[in-house]
Amino acid sequence: MTKALRRTAVLRREAVVVTVPVALAALLAAAGPAAAGTIGASGAGDPYFPLAGNGGYHVEHYDLTLGYDPAGRHLDGKAVLTAVATRELTRFDLDFKGLKITGLKVGRTEAAYRRSGQELVVTPRHTLRKGQTFKVTVTYKGTPKPVTDPDGSADGWIPTDDGAFVAGEPQGAMTWFPANNHPLDKSSYDFTLTVPKGRIAVANGVYLGSRTAHGETTFRWRQREPMAAYLATATVGKFKVERYTTADGIQVYNAVDPREAAAAAPVLKKLPSVLKWESKIFGPYPFRAAGSIVDKAPDVGYALETQTRPVYDSAPDLSTLVHESAHQWFGDSVSLTSWKDIWLNEGFATYAEWLYSEQHGGDSAQKSFDELYARPAGDDLWAFPPGNPGSGANIFGTPVYARGAMALHELRKAVGDQAFHRILRAWATGHRDGHGTTAQFVRLAERESGQDLDSLFHTWLYVAGKPNTP
Repeated sequence: MTKALRRTAVLRREAVVVTVPVALAALLAAAGPAAAGTIGASGAGDPYFPLAGNGGYHVEHYDLTLGYDPAGRHLDGKAVLTAVATRELTRFDLDFKGLKITGLKVGRTEAAYRRSGQELVVTPRHTLRKGQTFKVTVTYKGTPKPVTDPDGSADGWIPTDDGAFVAGEPQGAMTWFPANNHPLDKSSYDFTLTVPKGRIAVANGVYLGSRTAHGETTFRWRQREPMAAYLATATVGKFKVERYTTADGIQVYNAVDPREAAAAAPVLKKLPSVLKWESKIFGPYPFRAAGSIVDKAPDVGYALETQTRPVYDSAPDLSTLVHESAHQWFGDSVSLTSWKDIWLNEGFATYAEWLYSEQHGGDSAQKSFDELYARPAGDDLWAFPPGNPGSGANIFGTPVYARGAMALHELRKAVGDQAFHRILRAWATGHRDGHGTTAQFVRLAERESGQDLDSLFHTWLYVAGKPNTP
């Protein structure tokens, strides 16, 4: 995903297997000349967010211990990162913005550090060997503030009237924990979240339990499957909680602001059937846990497919639920290597809405396509090609969602339904827990269909303006 409601009213907002080791090679290669010595690069080489992520290491696991006081908007944090050096390192960066650092160790030894914008530059006392596993422990405190994205919206730790709405796409993870903050670097997570009694703190993955003492409640969560940092959440509020296990063994945890409960209930009731339908189309659900966080955050303006448990700024409608749920396959399990390829997240989740409508008594995908294609050449839909949005300011624009979905519909018409569904399933299952690129998707589609599809994808993903004929 992606911020599912960042779009027009029409849209709902959200081969070779690229495994985690291959993605690490890409991360290291992306660092370029700056990684030629023993200093980890200050970015992963993303063209739209050049300082996002870092070079020279891979974070295997984050252990985050947080305490948040909503009244004072104060956060105390301890982050323990277990990482592996992918080269010899005398220095490396973390992405971390705003909060005051009270201590930093590499291993058991205090390490030197300095701040440079969003970069936390760490110099360990001893050189880290290539292949060495090491721990970085950072303690910190302060009032977290969201970042403003190039499109003018906020993401990260966003305060609400009863807690915080925490949604990190594309940059916001660094507002509340130090991270290797690019989708190339995926990790497992443990969360220990302490809030005042009466508040609920919800994170990703499986709920491990809670305890209350001395007027505070501590919640524990575990996300075992690899997750990009931007998909992490630690949303806090006064929530009504619903827990159950689906027939397929998925542990569901829904947290709903009571002010949104009546509107959300009919939609959330459909979550198991939506996941079952998507599992039939895209392959087995990729995680152990699922659910929803429905907050009342009127100033946010979007929903996000935080892994296993999307967060909504208000009660979602059914199409938005389908969209964010589809992202669990497309965007969360199969992640980007570059934000330029975001149509692989948003176009796919939007087309999932079209397929769901078509198969549940609503408009056909062809009708959705035709209504969009009827828009004049000067419409925002044709402002830029979805495969090359041009900048970070455009990654949540209408073409990424709608024209991205239109590209998939053109693919479906070209190869036929049987091959098309085979392609979708092969993409989601073959790249599970890993990464994918547009070029890899094109090769997969050609292999599964036996057709040359270069012209189709070039027209719908890369040609500026409205295509002459659908």
